[in-house]
Amino acid sequence: MHVHSVAFKNFRRLKDARIDFSEELTIFVGANNSGKTSATHAIELFLSGSKEKFTIHDFCADCWTAFEKMPSDSADAADFRLPHISLDVWIAVDADNLYRVVELLPRAAWEGSLVGLRIEFAAKDAAQTLARYRGKAADASKFAQTKAKDGQDYSPWPRNMRDYLSRELKNEYVLRYFILDEAELNPGATGVVHMPKEIVGDTERSGHSIINSLIKVDFLSAQRHLSDGNAQSRTEDLSRRLSRFYTRKQKKRDDDHNALRALALSEDQLTKHFSDVFSDTFRSLRKLGYPGLANPSLEIRAALKIERLMGDHQTKVHYLLEEATAEAEALMLPDNYNGLGFKNLIYMGVELLDLHSAWATTEEGEEDKRQPIHLVFIEEPEAHMHAQLQQAFVRKLTDLIPPRGKDGYSTQFVITTHSAHILYERGFRPIRYFRRSSETGSRQNSNIFNLSVFYDRNEPDRDFLERYMKLTHCDMFFADAAILVEGNVERLVLPLMIAQSAKKLGAAYLSILEVGGAFAFRFRRLIEFLGLPTLIITDLDSVYPVPSKLEGEDAVKAADAAESSDDEDEEDEPDAKQEADGSPKPRPRSKCPATTPGAVTANQTLRQWLPGKTSVEDLLAAEIEERVQAPTKDGGAHVMVTYQCPVKATWGTTTLELKSRTLEEAFAYENLSWCQKMENQSVGLRWKKSGTMTLGVLAAKIHARVKGESFNKTNFALGLLASTDASWVVPAYIRSGLDWLATHLAIAEGTLDSPVSTAVSAPKAVEVAQ
Repeated sequence: MHVHSVAFKNFRRLKDARIDFSEELTIFVGANNSGKTSATHAIELFLSGSKEKFTIHDFCADCWTAFEKMPSDSADAADFRLPHISLDVWIAVDADNLYRVVELLPRAAWEGSLVGLRIEFAAKDAAQTLARYRGKAADASKFAQTKAKDGQDYSPWPRNMRDYLSRELKNEYVLRYFILDEAELNPGATGVVHMPKEIVGDTERSGHSIINSLIKVDFLSAQRHLSDGNAQSRTEDLSRRLSRFYTRKQKKRDDDHNALRALALSEDQLTKHFSDVFSDTFRSLRKLGYPGLANPSLEIRAALKIERLMGDHQTKVHYLLEEATAEAEALMLPDNYNGLGFKNLIYMGVELLDLHSAWATTEEGEEDKRQPIHLVFIEEPEAHMHAQLQQAFVRKLTDLIPPRGKDGYSTQFVITTHSAHILYERGFRPIRYFRRSSETGSRQNSNIFNLSVFYDRNEPDRDFLERYMKLTHCDMFFADAAILVEGNVERLVLPLMIAQSAKKLGAAYLSILEVGGAFAFRFRRLIEFLGLPTLIITDLDSVYPVPSKLEGEDAVKAADAAESSDDEDEEDEPDAKQEADGSPKPRPRSKCPATTPGAVTANQTLRQWLPGKTSVEDLLAAEIEERVQAPTKDGGAHVMVTYQCPVKATWGTTTLELKSRTLEEAFAYENLSWCQKMENQSVGLRWKKSGTMTLGVLAAKIHARVKGESFNKTNFALGLLASTDASWVVPAYIRSGLDWLATHLAIAEGTLDSPVSTAVSAPKAVEVAQ
């Protein structure tokens, strides 16, 4: 048996969400405030069976307006309904364990593998709640009117239904339990609607007792207490935690005569020691008249308890540095002298073993009361641990406590994390991605995506994506948006460009992925599955076309070769063949200026994704609508691709429209004067005699240098980062993309002093005055 899935309704951000659990390990990931903690709290609240723990703030924001939709007269009060919260728990059960869930079978003829229980927090009687609220509100309005005569502006409780329930929720609401039918998960398959059957009070067992006889839930929170003098909130040391673990174990060993004999001998020796120490004190007391003739004398005797041996600081954990030898004692330190990372790892290990022991161990004769499922939530285990230690923990977790016991009982782990090192250690299958919706205010909510579904549906790209994300420690699952860039240069300078021209994005959490135009399109299905807003900043990568004289099969083969090639296959050297005029004949698919007639792009993202064009002329003419995609009712994500666009540059008295094929070219064309300054020569785009050159000659030299093998692109990026002259401008195509991204992120206005413009255009030519 194992927990198959849970579904939430109207709980905080989880208005309508479902989580599928893996049989061994499930990992919750997502940006901050995406609902991960809400999911664990919901499970804790509903399975506790205590309605007192719920508050009005546990209802999703969309329910708050529903609380105020009250009928205008008493005639409609009978049909009045108040919002409710619910949790559906689905349990996978095999034939051998069917006897455990007989009370959850929806019908006598049931055949299936899932049983379900709905726990609903709802009003006992909405009409009566409404009547009581109106009575309180009427009394409050009289008082408010009286106070108003004194000029005071005061609204007494209850101001509205939500205010009334903020105090009376535990009196007006109850927990109800319903048996669910597996057919509800796919109602279209049978065409039959199965209504949940309520477990009423006159049944043999309550719904709470049924679910708690099947599932034991434990939580290992992020605020673990460790001994450290500089961390006041972490006050519990490892010794005290181990003492509780020892106490639990020792309760099962009452007949351990070796331990009892050691205690008895220790008590006798301590009693003699106390007698020697306090003998003078007791003799002094006789001077006060005690003990008298009829009073008993005083004696202190040691009384040691096994369960307190490791508590009250009687026993301490030490770290052994060197073993004892015949010549020297062992060298050791107390546990609070070890690093927080290792203490956290040891603490979690001890705590998990203790939780497992408490679940697995039962009193004699009560073996049948043990729950068959142990669900353990571990919150942010990465605290204080370096990357390798984090990976070791998640890798060895199921070795420490096997998910499947020999007795047929099962343990399921759920980890919530913000660590990419933990995330990719187990691949895509365990990941459950929490994504915030784009709505704001009362409509905000979160959706949860099962990455095992993506894994099963995308065999061609899944292995590449898993390897890439593990090797690069990709933080894509924790970001508000992703930016896919061409290479290392863009990754280095993009944060600087964001700070220069799109300050508003500084308030967002962005994941910058260096993937290149040849591989960005392989992220398409993952981005669309996650619904993550994504900006692709790539290069035009213009190359000479395949000769048009190739026809038939030759043309098809050439086209296929171009399709399957990547940017690294671009040729730099001209072919040995010559044109009719004797000039070198360019080799097909070798780099060429973007102005070359008939030029095509070698960028597979532009070919296979957006805008889906091959000709450079078509790419430069593409409208903004052709370079963006929006989500549909079936899913997807907001995506935009941006690449070099024509710019009008002025050098001296000449103005020309220049077209670039890479970031370095685009930067040089739009910052001609800046690049030719002596103090900026470190970027590698300066010529000593540039002042005597025409704009056409200078542009040609820039293109030739950038495409040459001797040009160091990394030095260009580092030179830009090191420059103290901030008068350069961000290339127009990057500005356009950053502006687009800012419009698709819910960033509060006024977060920064200089928000970027929300207008996005598709520039055909940008004026650049030098």
